[in-house]
Amino acid sequence: MPSLDPGNMSASVAVLGAGSWGTALAVLLARNGHRVRLWGHDAEHMARLSRHRENKDYLPGIALPDAVDVCLELAAVVRGNDQILIVVPSHAFRHTVAQIAETRPDRSGMIVAWGTKGFDPDRELLLSDVVVELLGTSVSRAVVSGPSFASEVARALPTALTVASDDEEIAARVAAWLRNERVRVYTNPDMAGVQLGGAIKNVMALAAGISDGLGFGANARAALITRGLAEMHRLGVALGGRASTFMGLTGVGDLVLTCTDDQSRNRRVGIALGKGRSLQQALADVGQEAEGVKTVRELYNMATRARIDMPITEKVYRVIYEGHSPQMAVEELIRREPKSE
Repeated sequence: MPSLDPGNMSASVAVLGAGSWGTALAVLLARNGHRVRLWGHDAEHMARLSRHRENKDYLPGIALPDAVDVCLELAAVVRGNDQILIVVPSHAFRHTVAQIAETRPDRSGMIVAWGTKGFDPDRELLLSDVVVELLGTSVSRAVVSGPSFASEVARALPTALTVASDDEEIAARVAAWLRNERVRVYTNPDMAGVQLGGAIKNVMALAAGISDGLGFGANARAALITRGLAEMHRLGVALGGRASTFMGLTGVGDLVLTCTDDQSRNRRVGIALGKGRSLQQALADVGQEAEGVKTVRELYNMATRARIDMPITEKVYRVIYEGHSPQMAVEELIRREPKSE
């Protein structure tokens, strides 16, 4: 088990995933004194990033610090690093972890953290379960979450994050990678709850966006956020999360952020759907992954299996995967049988 060694704080960190969030975290780590090896799967994108020293596709205007090395070969990056931060879309998470497993048969001392929010689409697992399945229990695990837009982190605006791990020492170590005078980082032992909150809030942001796209106003948005938190709490606790987690940064904090600010890709997709755009058009307009689109299918299936009532999730699922009218979906939510809150 790695120890908390202040002399090791400047050790290299491998960041796997060069989208907006991966790039922002690489910039943050470099500013904090780490050598960073940033890998992405798209060779052309990485070549542009290396040439311009700026992620013009996903994070324009932010220069890469000199301490960030742009790398094209995942195996070479992983072989040389015991500190790994995965920031790929959830649908690519299993494949990325499998590549780590193939490259590093000896994983003693390895820390694998991730900033990915979502579920494993193959088996509808928490991402922590995928890490254990493919890398075993000897690897230290941590998840980075909380209300944070990539551009604001990259511009060094004040931000609060949470690092969750079932090992308090590892949570503290990963938190130390990220903490500085502008980034406050809390730790939390509830890995399940933190992951569930980070995934569910993207679905609720789709719902809030749909409502706003329909012009239903601030009252409807507030109701959706509040009842979305109730859904998050119900399923989260049923699947092993702690109730207190959903009232913190990775629950209500992330939920409010993604439901109310147009930097949220999921919210923007929802707005486009509410205005009558097709899903394909909405995704093309955003131009990046919107995790909630895939997550809502997995979330709906998980809630159905657990017999947890999640009406907002159900309506978003039917809009995206069954062609339901967005207006009808919101009106059906409003017309549901009255009951005690």
